Amino acid sequence: MTFRPCLLLAAFALFAAPTRAEDLPWDGARQLVLVTISDWDSPQGTLRSWNRVNGRWQPAIAATPVAIGRNGAAWGIGLHPPQAGPRKREGDGRSPAGVFALGTAFGYAASARTALPYAAMDADDWCIDVDGSPLYNRIVDARDVGAAAVAGSTEPMRLDLHADGDLRYQLGFVIEHNPGAERGAGSCIFAHLWKAPDSATAGCTAMAEPAMRDLLAWLDADRHPVFVLLPQAQYTRLHARWSLPEIASDVRHDAPPDHGSADTPGASPQP
Repeated sequence: MTFRPCLLLAAFALFAAPTRAEDLPWDGARQLVLVTISDWDSPQGTLRSWNRVNGRWQPAIAATPVAIGRNGAAWGIGLHPPQAGPRKREGDGRSPAGVFALGTAFGYAASARTALPYAAMDADDWCIDVDGSPLYNRIVDARDVGAAAVAGSTEPMRLDLHADGDLRYQLGFVIEHNPGAERGAGSCIFAHLWKAPDSATAGCTAMAEPAMRDLLAWLDADRHPVFVLLPQAQYTRLHARWSLPEIASDVRHDAPPDHGSADTPGASPQP
């Protein structure tokens, strides 16, 4: 099976740079996943979730620490208008900043507890991060597109089968960065499990398994969720203009939250 991960993007109409809240492409969103980081170069942040009720954002799940790109963040391509500042590029080790639709949830199991569309991955599923490929930034099945089409990609969706039991992709979801597959603009951006609390990613957002399970159980495609990642200074500048919630000072990033149980092997420290 070959599919584009951007299943929910059609829920949002893309406009020019908005000046009023009602013009925002994500104005219909009723769920918000928000990651804030201290500055552009920070590899760690805080994830919060919000429900929109009667036009107002209300906290949904307790804040949790996350790891992002090893070099921090840079502006990605999503629902937000273009911004001045660093721009996400393929291989730069930065997570895309901005506002993004959510795509398919995925994992190693046949199903997951979530109201997002879910795809069970197997050994033939790959996300193509080769920017010269016509399949760039797509999750594909090698049985459909052929082995040559996935040659050179570094993103097997079953890391456990291709990378010595790696469980980071055991559970996650697609963040719809670069849905038009602009060459070299960055690809295969996910939220997934982390190796360890202090282990950064190549550009995704990673968290403990209990936090991911709570998040997926809450997310609902019918509520048009969006994912937002911003450095604190940019959040302060844009949150009112972009109709985002007010937030208190960040929680500490040096200790995982208490989810009532120890992390599973998927969140255990690895190199």
